[in-house]
Formats: sequence, structure tokens, C-alpha cells
Amino acid sequence: MLHVFVAVSALLVLGFANAPAKAQSWQPPSDAQRCPSRWGPEDERGAANLMGPEVVLRAAQLIRSGEVIEMGHPMHAAMPFYGDRIFNLQVKRTRWPAGSNTRGSSEEIITTELGQIGTQIDGFGHQSIGNDHYNCFQMDEIVTRTGFTKLGMENSGGFFTRGVLLDIPGLKGVDMLGDQYEITTQDLQDALERQNLTLEEGDAVIVNTGFWRLWGVDNARYYRTQPGLGVEAAEWLAAQNPMIVGSDSCCVEVNPNPDPNLSSPVHQIMLVEHGIYLIESLKLDELLEKSVDEFAFIVQPLKLTG
Repeated sequence: MLHVFVAVSALLVLGFANAPAKAQSWQPPSDAQRCPSRWGPEDERGAANLMGPEVVLRAAQLIRSGEVIEMGHPMHAAMPFYGDRIFNLQVKRTRWPAGSNTRGSSEEIITTELGQIGTQIDGFGHQSIGNDHYNCFQMDEIVTRTGFTKLGMENSGGFFTRGVLLDIPGLKGVDMLGDQYEITTQDLQDALERQNLTLEEGDAVIVNTGFWRLWGVDNARYYRTQPGLGVEAAEWLAAQNPMIVGSDSCCVEVNPNPDPNLSSPVHQIMLVEHGIYLIESLKLDELLEKSVDEFAFIVQPLKLTG
């Protein structure tokens, strides 16, 4: 097995895995069931608290070749967008000073919904259960016009942990899962067995669906519907105490949910109930091409206060 250092920063598919999705009912836990957090009633970091020195050293020991594989898609105006989200970049050439060295200069003006396009981290302000965010912080008490007074991404810090890539299409013998394939607990467990891997507390668990193949090829389909984790699989995965759960799809979970009465419940399970970060739209082609499924995973969120 090749171990590498990983930083986050076409074709038609012939094989698909499809299975009838099972409508799994889910009811959000009560405040008393999920609060306070295991890290105390004032905690704003959630599973980032798992990143102690032993977790960092465990990840660092996976670095063998020193090779860096980028897992973040470049950001530009032609990437996939959901709905009416935008990314506009304008170059502003500044006035040249009159010095004898004739120094030129350019600056950039970027207008975008930065938190909801491209490869992105879902923090705890992103989702709620009614008025309640992670650790029972109340939306109407912590949200202001200029940001969150609690749960901002400045609290998470950088992530340095063991990454594990679970290849579900590889398990099924296909290139890409069906557009609304619901990943089950059995799928996750079978992938771990097939790849001879075990999960450890504090891991970043990355789930391949094969949907990365649509990025820049069929952008409309990429955002129309998505394969991903079902409720049962998400609850099992959360019980393994990962720091991060990520995927190459835009939503990590199956979307729309097979239960028409549920709206993105896996987001609530991970972010609100368990304080586990989500990373969406990861670029996984190079990891898969090089058969890398265990690696040092490093992410530095932008420190956007609130």
C-alpha cells in the first residue's frame, strides 16, 4: 500500500451500481439526548477536539514518499454550481509607480458564495435542527447580520489526521454509483474489509461515489441528484467517532432522501448531533489512480470569523 501526504486546498461511465433505496425514517434527537456535547456545554470545535498529538503523530507516520496529492478542485466560473450560486473574478490592474524599476501590479476582486461552491467544508453554523445548532447553541441567539457569534470556522483550527478512502464503486465493480444510490452500513463495512482497513477515532473518512467523474463534464447532472450515505450508514459511521466525513459528491449523503419527508438528515446527524465536519466535492481521481486509501490528511480552513 502506498502512503502519501495529502493536502486539500472526460469520460462517459459504462458501469453503474444501482439499488432500490430504502426509506429509513429518522427523528432528530431531543436537546436532552444530544446536549451538552461530550466536550462540554461551551464547546464550539466538536470533533476537532479529537486532534490531539497522538492523532497527528499517527497521521505523520503514514508519510512515506512525501508525495502531495491535492484533493481540492480549482475554483473558476465554469465549475459546477447549485442553483443560482456564483463565482466572479475580476483582475484590477493598479497604477504603476514612477520608480525606475517599472514595477507592475495587479489585484483581484472576487464575488462569490465562498462557503457553498467548489470543494468546501461544512461547519456547524451551516445546519440546525429547528432553532438548535451543534451543542444546543440557539440560532436566534448566535446569528447576526455580520456572522455567527458562536460556531464560526475560526474555532475549528487546522486539521491534521489520518485519512481513509472507502471506494464504494470499486467494491461494486463499477466506475460510478447510480445517481441516487443509497450507501448502506454493509457497504462501508464491506469496503473496509476489502481494502483491509479499520477505522480509528479521529479519522477523516472519505467516501468515493465516482461522481467526481462528472465534475466539469456534466455539471447539471452533478448537482441534480447524488448517491451517498443513507441514515443508517451515517449513524454507524458517526458512532466510529471520525473527525471529518467527506465525499466526491456535493452532499455526502444520498439526495434527495428516499424518505420524501426528510430533508438532508445526514447533515443534521453529522454536524448538529455529533459535531463532525463534512467536506464536499473532493477531487479523488489521483488517489484512486495511485491506489492510495490511507494517508496523512491535512486541511486548513479559511479563518473567516463568524
